[in-house]
This record gives sequence, C-alpha cells and structure tokens, in this order.
Amino acid sequence: MSHVAPQGGRNAPSQSGARRGRHSVTARLDRIPVWPWERKLLWIVGAGYFFAFFDIVTISFATPVIAKQFHVSKATVTLSVTSSLIGYIIGAFADSTIADKWGRKLSLSISVAVFSVGTVLAALSTNVTELIAFRFIAGLGIGAEIAAVTTYIGELSPARLRGRYTSWATTAAYAGFAVVPFVARGLVPTIASGWRILFVIGALGGVTILFMRRGLPPSPRWLVSQGRTEEAQDVVASAEETALEHIEGDRLPEPEPVADEAPAERVPVAALLRRPMVGRVALFVGIWFVYYIGNYGWLTLAPTLFTDKGYSLADSTTYLVVSGIGFLLGAYATTHFSDRFERKFSLALFAVIWAVSLFVIGYFVSPAIIIVFGFVASASIGLFVPMLYTYTAEHFATSARATGVALTDGLGHIGGALAPLIVLGANSAWGFSEAFLVMAISGVVAGGLILLGIRATGRSLETAAATAE
Repeated sequence: MSHVAPQGGRNAPSQSGARRGRHSVTARLDRIPVWPWERKLLWIVGAGYFFAFFDIVTISFATPVIAKQFHVSKATVTLSVTSSLIGYIIGAFADSTIADKWGRKLSLSISVAVFSVGTVLAALSTNVTELIAFRFIAGLGIGAEIAAVTTYIGELSPARLRGRYTSWATTAAYAGFAVVPFVARGLVPTIASGWRILFVIGALGGVTILFMRRGLPPSPRWLVSQGRTEEAQDVVASAEETALEHIEGDRLPEPEPVADEAPAERVPVAALLRRPMVGRVALFVGIWFVYYIGNYGWLTLAPTLFTDKGYSLADSTTYLVVSGIGFLLGAYATTHFSDRFERKFSLALFAVIWAVSLFVIGYFVSPAIIIVFGFVASASIGLFVPMLYTYTAEHFATSARATGVALTDGLGHIGGALAPLIVLGANSAWGFSEAFLVMAISGVVAGGLILLGIRATGRSLETAAATAE
C-alpha cells in the first residue's frame, strides 16, 4: 500500500489545495490505525459518564426506603423515574442543539453541571414532590450528556475504531451501573440517610468539568461542518503526530475518499426533516422507545418487583450485586469486537439474548435464576447499549448528528418514562411473570427493528450517513 506522511507530521510533503480541502480533514482522521488522542481524554469523558450512569440506577435501590420515609407508595416514588426521563428528553434535545451549533465541548460541560446540581438537590429532598422535581433536573443533564458523549467520541474516532472507543466510554458508564448495587447494599438498608449519600456520590461527576476545558480537543468533524476547516486541520495534524508516536515508521496510510456532506444549517433539526434522515429518525425513535420499556423496567424496577414477590430488599440487592457485574463485562467485551462484525446483526442477536434471559427470570424465578440470568440480562444490556449508541450516531450527518442522537434516544425515553406504568401495571394486573414477559417482548421487537438500519461498520461517518441503504 502506498503511504503519505500526515500534514504537520514528520517529513510531511507540501499539500495541494485539494488535499487541504474539507474532505481531506476527515479522510486523514479516518485513515489513522490507532487512537490518536491523549488517553486522559478517555479518562475525563469516562469519569463524567461513570457518575451519570451511577445516578440513573440509584433510585432503583432507594425506592423502597424512600417510600417508607416519605409515607407514600412505591408507585408514587417511581414517578421520580418518569420525571427524570421526561427531563432526559428535554435536556438531550436542548443540549444537542448547543452541541451542533456551538460545539461538543460546551455541551458536555453544561450537561455534567446540570445533572450534578439536580442530583445534589434530590439528595436534599424533604418530600416526594421535591424528589420528583429535582430528579427532573438531574434527568435534563443526564440525557444531554449521553447524547453529547456518543457524538463526541464517535467523531474523534477513526472509522475502523469508532465502535471500540465509543464502547470504551460506555464501559466507564456501565462501571457506574455495576458499582451501585455494592454501594447501595452497604448504605440503603442499614443507614436512614443512606439513599441520600448514594445520590451525593452520583453528583461527583461535576468534578470532571474542571478538566474539560483544557483536556478535550474540539471535534474536527464539527469544525469542518461549520466551515472552520483550517482549525480542523490543526486538530487532525496534532492527532497524526500523536498517532505516529505509537506506530512503526513515520508514515500513515493513504487517506481514502469520503462522501460529501452539506454545510451546517442555522437550525440543526431542519436537516433531520428531509429524506432519508426523517425516516431514520422515525426508525430509531421506534427502536429506542420499545427497547427502553424493558430496559428501564429491569434497571429501575427489579428490586421493587422482587420485593413484591416476597424477597427482602437486602436479599434482592444482594442478588443484583452479582448480576450487575454483567453490565461492566458486557460493555468491556464490545471494545474487542464492536468493529469486527456488522453492528446491526450483533445488536439483533443481543436483543434476543436479553429477551430470553428476562423470560427465564419471570417464569422460573429463584435466587439462583435471578443471579445467573440477571447476570446474562445485565451483560446483554452492556453489550447492546454501547453498540446501539454508536449505530444510532452513524445514521446522521455531522451538522445534525448530536441532534439526531438526542432526538431519537430522547423521544425513545418516553418508553422508559412509561415503563413504571406498563411494567408495574402488568405486575398488578397479571402477576410477576407477565411483567417480565412484557420486558422480554420489548427486546424481541427492538431487535427486529434494528435489522431495518443501514450497514455502517468500518465506514467513515460521512459515507455511512450518505448511504441510500
């Protein structure tokens, strides 16, 4: 294969005007065979993501105790789950507009600040009304951060490493999921204010804001979409220099052509209202909506369902401590094979595995079944969600990518917001087994819808978004 030195790298040749054009920037980034940025970038983003996901599931373990202390029903407390998810939808869309118009770094800082403030306020709640309101604020920030991280890491990654490093970020997030049961087991059943301490721990993500200004580079793809090509070239040149320190020789592969993209519009969402983007928005709203019914049923209602079945809160939490390790192991596994197989087929398979595990728990429940198949359910979520975030982002153009991810994932969270009503409603009307059957069905339907998406694995983001498939 022929090789060229990177612009700004060692022995760099002069570049023609065409090579210095807007397409050469993304092509040069995509041809890099290693992670071309400092590792601290992953640590900073990963830390913020860790605490955001830590905060998502704390309410699951706190609900039974909060219900007793505030003298309300568990169903009333779960309204805080619904309010946080409504906040998630609004926050994701609002902050993604900031990301597409003013940059990914700004949107990340805002999102982390909002969820940290909301989480601290929730910890200080004196009644269930305050809890519902403050969890709404926390949800604003969490929804915003998830959309921002997915977009940012995907745009910084070379094409053949996009799944791997988006999954690395999400591995940090799922470490937050995995840690919560251990912390909750020591705090919530034994200390009256244990659930408050649990919330405050989640707010520690706000510390990462101190490192974001200097520790994170701007997205070169976003800079190109804004017409700031020279700034993008400088950012990519720095990435090439970093990459050369970790490969043999002093040359990088020849850049390959990438598809053309329209420049950014004044209102990012406008780009999503035309074909083929509008169809992709509809498809991924459907996927996330259906999937989140079961996903949030498992993540936020499992302790409640198990205690209603007759297991103590302490026992239920202990079972979920073991199964929760699956979140981390599943997400970590995606870093090794996310880019090796076409993502949409892997996603469909993991959705079915998840559905089967929930079905088994529902109809053959026992402590051993909860631990073993709970582990499988959690691992399949860890495998599924990082790849689905990556796959969602691959369907949208750079000028509206953050908005596309936020809009589809955000509106999809209406399914999550309805999960307490649907899953607990099934539990009350038909029983424990049927509640788990509802969650399992959501996995099967989501897996089928995913097969309608494009092939995007290994392609440049620009080429994937432009495909007519």
